[in-house]
Amino acid sequence: MISQTEFQKEIDIIIANAIREDVGAGDFSSLACIPATAEGKAKLLVKDTGILAGVDFAKQVFAYVDTQLKVEVLINDGEKIKPGDVAFYVSGNSQAILKAERLVLNAMQRMSAIATKTNAFASLLEGTKTKILDTRKTTPGIRALEKWAVKIGGGENHRFALYDMIMLKDNHIDFAGGITKAITKTKKYLAENNLDLKIIVEARDLNEIKEILQNEGVFRILIDNFNYEDTKKAVAMIGDTCLTESSGGITLETAPKYAACGVDYISSGALTHSVYNLDLSLKAV
Repeated sequence: MISQTEFQKEIDIIIANAIREDVGAGDFSSLACIPATAEGKAKLLVKDTGILAGVDFAKQVFAYVDTQLKVEVLINDGEKIKPGDVAFYVSGNSQAILKAERLVLNAMQRMSAIATKTNAFASLLEGTKTKILDTRKTTPGIRALEKWAVKIGGGENHRFALYDMIMLKDNHIDFAGGITKAITKTKKYLAENNLDLKIIVEARDLNEIKEILQNEGVFRILIDNFNYEDTKKAVAMIGDTCLTESSGGITLETAPKYAACGVDYISSGALTHSVYNLDLSLKAV
């Protein structure tokens, strides 16, 4: 996984690019009718039910736009919210508040939706050893925000990108000429390039599980699109050799059943690619 320093760099890039995209040559709506010296105050009004996420990100956005803006937080990331709640107040230069408004809302609405969905999965898995993971099925350009939201919601992050973990999926295996060849070539490549990366290998059936287990150095086996019975068999075959992960269209309804099979992780792209933004507004007070 990437370091906190690397992760923060991604957040900084997102903020700078989003402000560039949204503000451009200037926020002419505000410049036209609000004096440059005007001071104001606004509240983040909650109009939906769920888990709040993005407060810390919002603070970074406000600081990027104007270091003199002051944020009074009433509800923190990861806490439950309901209509009528006020998450925070922001006060200071009125033009600066309006310049930051849309980025703050866009990010917090999506992050809160992801955190809410993740929390639903995490709550269902309580009492089992199974953890919910995200995937790389994220919105291009804001992956760091979406993976941050997963953590806030009680989930765990899978690899961040292609460079921080090896994941040999069906296409890699087929292009490489088979499972054993793919694993052997991968370990050779890592050794030659002095790279210390964990290896995950996808299995499409129980025979592929058997072949993976004949190779050393695999960190986790991805048990992809297995039914419950075969998942139980796969977990029994793997034992303590390496970690296990179930994936493939797993829903809130089916997640507990896969957890009951004994897998260590369940990964779901739906955490980030199938959510409806929570309704939040920034209103002057």
